[in-house]
Amino acid sequence: MSKVIFIDVDGTLLTYENILPPSATVAIRSARKNGHKVYICTGRSRAEVYDYIWEIGLDGMIGGNGSYVESGGKVIMHQVISLDDAKKIVDWLHGRKLEFYLESNAGLFASENFETRGESTIQEYSARKGKNMQTVRDAFPEMIFGEKNLYRADLNKVSFILESYQDFLDAQKEFPNLKVGTWGGAGETALFGDIGVANIDKAHAIDVLLKYLGADKKDTIAFGDAKIDIPMLEYCEIGVAVASGGDEVKAVADFVTDAVADDGIFNAFKKLNLI
Repeated sequence: MSKVIFIDVDGTLLTYENILPPSATVAIRSARKNGHKVYICTGRSRAEVYDYIWEIGLDGMIGGNGSYVESGGKVIMHQVISLDDAKKIVDWLHGRKLEFYLESNAGLFASENFETRGESTIQEYSARKGKNMQTVRDAFPEMIFGEKNLYRADLNKVSFILESYQDFLDAQKEFPNLKVGTWGGAGETALFGDIGVANIDKAHAIDVLLKYLGADKKDTIAFGDAKIDIPMLEYCEIGVAVASGGDEVKAVADFVTDAVADDGIFNAFKKLNLI
């Protein structure tokens, strides 16, 4: 029976230095040859899915943590922040002197001082993951700097640097109609806040895609490493966490495979008889 497979990108398919283990490419290509469908399911916008990821061979993607669904080159769903809300977000962040970047399928657009202010935050985020990214450009190699017009009608979400946890709490109050979260740590250790479309997550996007494909949930497998992946691991028939992931996601997984750099995807595909 053919399966529909969903793989998170950062920390699951790729290491946090954006390294793709060759074994993962072998596993995905072999699984697709065997008749299975493989989608990435990521917080990244389409602009961050670089050629070397597409060249693995994929059936499509879910992006923006569930706001965007693409299959076979066709856009199935795309929910964006309204232009009015986008303007309010940018103005609010400017008013609080919080640096940010806009995430759209057309690219990542940095605020005026994000590159300099973001360097120390990226270093701390990298260190927490046991990695060694030193600059914003290490983390976001194709980020666009110097954009004059930051009012955009095509935003999947907006990420911003937290100067304090209160910034996140205040964002929740300021934008009750949007989905406000954090990343880079739990609770007051979070490094970033993000603001996106309400009532979306990876599980909802998978449901939309399965209906489009005429596929059954009992034939789904999901791979993830972080709290944001929990809805899709719980939704899919089989949920797999990588050993390099967090304890929360491991707790809901059906089993834990090896770390990304230790051929976790390949080994899990073998265990599940996908290859």
